[in-house]
Amino acid sequence: MARTKRRKTRTHVRGDASAPTAANVPKSFVVRHGEMGTSLTQLVRDVRKVMEPNTATRLKERSNNKLKDYIVMAPALKISHLMAFSLTDLAPSLRIARLPQGPTFSFRVERYSLVKDVLHASRRPRSMKLEYLSAPLLVLASFPTGPETPAHLSLVLKCFQSLFPPLAPKSISLSSARRVVLISWNAETNTIAWRHYLISVRTQGITNRVRRIVEGISKAPSGNIVNLSKEKDLADYVLKQHEDGYETGSTSAASDADPEESAVRLAANYPGRNNRKGDKRAVRLSEVGPRMELRLVKITEGPPGKEGSVLYHEFVHKDQKQAAELKEAAATREKLRKERREEQERNVARKQKKTKKTKKSEGDKEEEDDDAEDRDRMEVEDDDGDDDDDAEAGEYADWDEDAEMSDGLAEDEASDKESEAEAPESESENERPQKRGRTSSDKLKSSIRFRG
Repeated sequence: MARTKRRKTRTHVRGDASAPTAANVPKSFVVRHGEMGTSLTQLVRDVRKVMEPNTATRLKERSNNKLKDYIVMAPALKISHLMAFSLTDLAPSLRIARLPQGPTFSFRVERYSLVKDVLHASRRPRSMKLEYLSAPLLVLASFPTGPETPAHLSLVLKCFQSLFPPLAPKSISLSSARRVVLISWNAETNTIAWRHYLISVRTQGITNRVRRIVEGISKAPSGNIVNLSKEKDLADYVLKQHEDGYETGSTSAASDADPEESAVRLAANYPGRNNRKGDKRAVRLSEVGPRMELRLVKITEGPPGKEGSVLYHEFVHKDQKQAAELKEAAATREKLRKERREEQERNVARKQKKTKKTKKSEGDKEEEDDDAEDRDRMEVEDDDGDDDDDAEAGEYADWDEDAEMSDGLAEDEASDKESEAEAPESESENERPQKRGRTSSDKLKSSIRFRG
């Protein structure tokens, strides 16, 4: 049988076309500013966990970092919000700034609880695994609505709405709804409560013991086999007897705060065992922390470091005249800051131009010096060559080539005659070889000198 080619299948989840794009999703910096203790530092980390995955999780602050550094760096990373915790003499404070134009909301942290504190106090603590891979859902509760709503509360409402991704019920993926951030307004104390919950679904209408068997989470030591050796009847295990009677599905649901009205039918498959589309499940919220109780202190225009006029202040109230004076003073400061910036830019441009001109003049001067040195070197070489020629010309001025050649020939003839006369004597004396005399050609070669 012929082997067929394996066809690759798509294994990853396709992205939702209607989901918010990366450009529309708000991103945030959660930082600490100034010196603070370990407890408040841990609160910063817990809030950073809440804001995942659209926040800088591994951001490490330095002691010399200023808020201006984060504001300058924000546009390059497409950061839209800055949450800065700091410690004052009265209490911890939280500033939420919309970047890059503002406004800035200043809160006082009246009370707070860390994640570890909430899990310690919980009856059934939940461990977080993959829940931080999706953004939390925002729920706003008890905020006044209508034409009589104070202006500062409307701004606070919009601030928290823009801090989290927008919720689209028709296009949201059910599997991505894993966490909830609840922000509620307390009109009696004029404070804002911050809560963080984990969403879980449970089977409706059965007891806890039966649920453990159905969901496969039985605590039996030998796998999933239930130990009934201590029970006389199966009903004793299913309907566990208490002081006030037997446990039923309704009492179990009531004890878990899961009334019949909270049961819904799943519109799609949900993470967990046996949570399929169309099944009836009860939705349950488990608090995982952190908790914060915030009090709004001030709202100002602009980001931190460039605050403009004060839009709202809880403790300081000014009339229209004072507000106009403050607004005028803020405009004057902004104008002065702009003039100083322009003057600084002009000074920098002038210095750069001057430096460039100086470098150019120095380069031209160096080129002129090099040309002068080359010209001097060439003149010296020309002078040395002329002196040598003149010296050689003076040395050979009185030399007569014809006379020198005639004298050389006469000497050669005389030497030849003497050698012929002495030849017999040399042959008789043991015929010793004699040294070869200089010929006329050799003397001619030695007398001629090449010029130059």
